[in-house]
Amino acid sequence: MKKQPVVLAFSGGLDTSFCVPWLLDQGYEVHTLFVDTGGVSAEERDYIEQRALELGAAAHHVADIGEAIWDEIVVPALAAGEWYQYQYPMLCSDRYLIVRKSLELCDELGTRFFAHGCTGMGNDQVRFDLTAQSLGDYEVIAPIREIQAEHDNVRAYEMAYLQERGFEVRAKTAQYTINENILGITISGSEIDEFQPPEPDTWVLAKPREQWPDKPLQLKIGFEQGRPVSINGERLGGVDMLSRLNAEMGAYGVGRGLYTGDTTIGLKGRIVFIAPAMTTLMIAHRALEEAVCTRQQNGFKPMVARKWVELVYQGFFYDPLKFDLEAYLQSSQQVVNGEVTVETCGGVVHPIAIDSPHILQSPDATYAQSAAWTSREAEGFIKLFGMSSRLWAQVNRDRIRK
Repeated sequence: MKKQPVVLAFSGGLDTSFCVPWLLDQGYEVHTLFVDTGGVSAEERDYIEQRALELGAAAHHVADIGEAIWDEIVVPALAAGEWYQYQYPMLCSDRYLIVRKSLELCDELGTRFFAHGCTGMGNDQVRFDLTAQSLGDYEVIAPIREIQAEHDNVRAYEMAYLQERGFEVRAKTAQYTINENILGITISGSEIDEFQPPEPDTWVLAKPREQWPDKPLQLKIGFEQGRPVSINGERLGGVDMLSRLNAEMGAYGVGRGLYTGDTTIGLKGRIVFIAPAMTTLMIAHRALEEAVCTRQQNGFKPMVARKWVELVYQGFFYDPLKFDLEAYLQSSQQVVNGEVTVETCGGVVHPIAIDSPHILQSPDATYAQSAAWTSREAEGFIKLFGMSSRLWAQVNRDRIRK
């Protein structure tokens, strides 16, 4: 009887490496798919393929989604201008595109079986499962969740399972769970999960202070309708722009953070993240947006943005509301055009200059310097503007004890 094919979203790490022989033991024909999200070298891609085949995969497949990440994640994320719980730059967002590519391969192979290496304690299982449920009639297999019912120390069991079958375990995957994509890197596990200071090995992509260059770095980032399009006048595609900013700003330690927050499943999550490009673009975009949009726009949009971020973080990437919100966000970017000069001396980025034909600046008035109205008009405005508060004080002054 022919074995049923299953598509496994494969990264070459401990969890997905374990999944290959486990699925083989269950009687499946395993097709591994590495979805290149732009965070690995050519050498790493080769290693991932060799790893999949040595573990017993019937075939290994590769898909590139760097530009899709730019169009479907980076652009709306910048338009939103918010991070999850004001801390985390949504580096997990590539998961939805990984699942979509995996399901496309399922369709090509004529199978409904899709497998992933998510644990039963994390957020990614929600993102993977909900995406599969939203995009079609597929059966999700999650080997790590399966073994958690029988084994307390899952990582130790996985390593022993592989070693018993003659497969080595990379040192870095034994200590940390590392997720890399063009957006940046997240690191969890070991002392990070234990709420202890991260070890020096977690300083990747963003350099520590003692390695920062001596001279400040200035870059001029150009935007068209909210989309970053150039650096120092050179037009770049999305992937090239993220790669360049990750390298140049990462050399100055920009974009490294230690995030602790509420996960979708209710636990407290703690990760080290490194996102130099996203940090830089977010700061530049916000500076331009605040200069060209009205006070009402700048005051209202964060409410929409927070809901968009919440949906994307929690697993609802394909919910209709998310697309409804993106329609508004796109509309809000019509005049977000111009260039922002950013500067870093290390660690943080400052938007030091803005050039745009849409800056809401009156030729007759400058804040705290000159105005196109008289001092009496200003006094009248203040009197009317504060009417409600002043009346409350007058009415209740003698009725409330001080």
